[in-house]
Amino acid sequence: MLTTEPGLDLIARADPFRQWELHDGVLREKPGISAEHGDASFILANLNQPQLDRREYRLRVNHGHVQYTSRNYYIPDVMVIPVAMDRPQRNRPGTLEFYPDPLPLVVDVWSRSTGDYDIETKLARYQARGDHEIWRLHPYERTLTAWRRQPTGEYEEALYHGGIVPVESLPGVSIDLDAVFADLDLAAAP
Repeated sequence: MLTTEPGLDLIARADPFRQWELHDGVLREKPGISAEHGDASFILANLNQPQLDRREYRLRVNHGHVQYTSRNYYIPDVMVIPVAMDRPQRNRPGTLEFYPDPLPLVVDVWSRSTGDYDIETKLARYQARGDHEIWRLHPYERTLTAWRRQPTGEYEEALYHGGIVPVESLPGVSIDLDAVFADLDLAAAP
């Protein structure tokens, strides 16, 4: 049976319009995001969604929690969830959606309000959880950093400035990084 830290579940149900994370037992509200941050998250999701078999995977954007321990819950900007992990979340009205097991892909988009926290805190916890692939998209520097779990349990880091980026944890899925940045530029054009 899935269980969460009682405080987080109660707060999340009592205040559903704010996004709460839990770090070492301390409640932390996920700060608001910029237009570029939100847009980048949805662009990545929209490019991923058509490539995913909905019988096998679900996609979340700025919704749902990954659990590191009962005292640590984080909300990635984008995450891909196997359907087998999603099913236990169903038919539980009023409960917090969270995933305690490693996911194929977890993405955070850099923003001024969360950039340091994402790298200094969340990245280490995602890696400790064993998430297969962890991405950080930086919409201003126009970069994507990917950390991929190796068979040894260590992570290999790769930096991309454009081109087609494979999602190695999801065979056959890739992201056209140039298209992501072009879409962000299109939205910013007068």
